[in-house]
Amino acid sequence: MKERMAGFALMVVVVPLAVFGYLIIVWVGFFGRTERARHGVRAMDHFVNATVFNGYAWESVSSHAWRVREQKRWARAVIWVTDKIQEGHCMRANKREQAVIDLVLKKRLHEQTIK
Repeated sequence: MKERMAGFALMVVVVPLAVFGYLIIVWVGFFGRTERARHGVRAMDHFVNATVFNGYAWESVSSHAWRVREQKRWARAVIWVTDKIQEGHCMRANKREQAVIDLVLKKRLHEQTIK
């Protein structure tokens, strides 16, 4: 129950900031430093992976798609689309991120923190 209350309180603050952050990403994407926009897009990618695709919060949609490509139809679709833009994108993303996934799981950092 404590975790739900903390999560709810955090989301009351985070969701409006996320919307504001998205608007900043759009603005910066057109008029600002590319690096700042890239960081924001990467964070949104991880958010979408965790919420929409039920993946790890520290993994991109592309890496997740490559990891589950044999089991999930949506993953094959993501790989197909990204291959049209950049051949082998999902495979490279997974190669880059798999060490982080393995470390987080090994150290059990994905487990509940508020008890």
